[in-house]
Amino acid sequence: MSDLFSSANEAAAGADEAPAAASGTDPESTGGGLLSTEDLSGVSALDPLAVRMRPRTIDEIVGQEHLTAPGSPLHQLAEARTGARAGATSVILWGPPGVGKTTIAHVISHSPNRTFVELSAITAGVKDVRQVIENARNDRELYQRTTVLFLDEIHRFSKAQQDALLPAVENRLVVLIAATTENPSFSVIAPLVSRSLVLTLKPLTDEGVAQLIDRALESPRGLAGTFTLEDDARDYIVQVASGDGRRALTVLEAAAASARATAGSDEITAITREQAAESANQAVVRYDRAGDQHYDVISAFIKSIRGSDPDAALHYLARMIVAGEDPRFIARRIVIAAAEDIGMADPQALPLAVAAQTAVERIGMPEGRIPLAEAVVYLACAPKSNASYTAIDAAIADVRAGRAGEVPLHLRDAHYPGAKALGHGADYKYAHSYPHSVAAQEHLPESLAGVQYYSPTANGAEKGMAERLAAIARLRSGQ
Repeated sequence: MSDLFSSANEAAAGADEAPAAASGTDPESTGGGLLSTEDLSGVSALDPLAVRMRPRTIDEIVGQEHLTAPGSPLHQLAEARTGARAGATSVILWGPPGVGKTTIAHVISHSPNRTFVELSAITAGVKDVRQVIENARNDRELYQRTTVLFLDEIHRFSKAQQDALLPAVENRLVVLIAATTENPSFSVIAPLVSRSLVLTLKPLTDEGVAQLIDRALESPRGLAGTFTLEDDARDYIVQVASGDGRRALTVLEAAAASARATAGSDEITAITREQAAESANQAVVRYDRAGDQHYDVISAFIKSIRGSDPDAALHYLARMIVAGEDPRFIARRIVIAAAEDIGMADPQALPLAVAAQTAVERIGMPEGRIPLAEAVVYLACAPKSNASYTAIDAAIADVRAGRAGEVPLHLRDAHYPGAKALGHGADYKYAHSYPHSVAAQEHLPESLAGVQYYSPTANGAEKGMAERLAAIARLRSGQ
């Protein structure tokens, strides 16, 4: 099958202190601490550092202790040794890039009496899945071997493709290990989720990333002690990695190559912060415009505005801008926030938000970040009221519940022939003909007379609105 392959697209989430290099290996002779042999502990000299440092046992994984403790489902899955014991539950590994999803799958693949098959949902189809299932049936019947199917990027499979997995997973013909960066509740079909354990992987802590870096510096599978890393360089790599183990090792490898080229010798070479910074270029913001981070960050952004925290709101705005979020989407959310959370407490908030939206559409980015920031700061600092928002929702709820009633006769249209004969417009009081332009008459349907949807707060401009409405109520009642 052309789509069965050994992928190197997920970083090691931890690494061990590997045994000494094979005989004849001279890491320094490779110019940068790279392996000089074709094979050392199952890795190639041409493999990226993150692949070479991939853990080989579940105990070597860093940062996912909540999933790798003794007796955990992953431990049981990794330690099953016979076909009879291989009744392990299928799992869905959910987490951001670089935290060890592929690593866990490869660790499990090393268990005895297992056939390990790896597919990528990017390239595989239903035909490939069915072929794996047929081979798994033969292996179980003829050799009592269990097939572990690792399916990377399962969220890219269509519903029909995921459906093809169901019978084999339900009958445990295959043990599915599916990896996804998107919330399985939305990206994986419900029957498959119900037949699997959903395990959430966390971004690595700074301590975990630092541990990976130190292991890679010393391990014969890594840089083999041919480099030292200045403290500020280590801190920089940890910071720029943002919890992504693969990115940390990728930056370290590039910085090592830069340091060796600059040093021009085979002696132990120091990696500086400047070399690390040149290699990293800039931090990659963990943000998926179609996934959880999209919704989580925009949620935090809106809640920071609502919570009157301009600094937090600007932080989340910056994250969206750096990640390449559509500025029109950001502007729309700002306009919604102005109406929903500020409302009549500051009537200028909505016009300012709309002005920022217009400015972004006309001038584009990156200059559009400035009016966006101005609107965000204004909204975060403005007095807050959701009275208009709750008022319209309450009115809609009444209408949907059938509490509509007939439009009062005196408010009905009286401009067409025969309308007056029906009593339309009779006794209507023209508001401008009365003091303060308020007439003593009822406007709601009779069944809703006296209902109050809008209850102004005491915040900002709405404080005066409450006093005005009280006076209007008195005039409309004839007082």
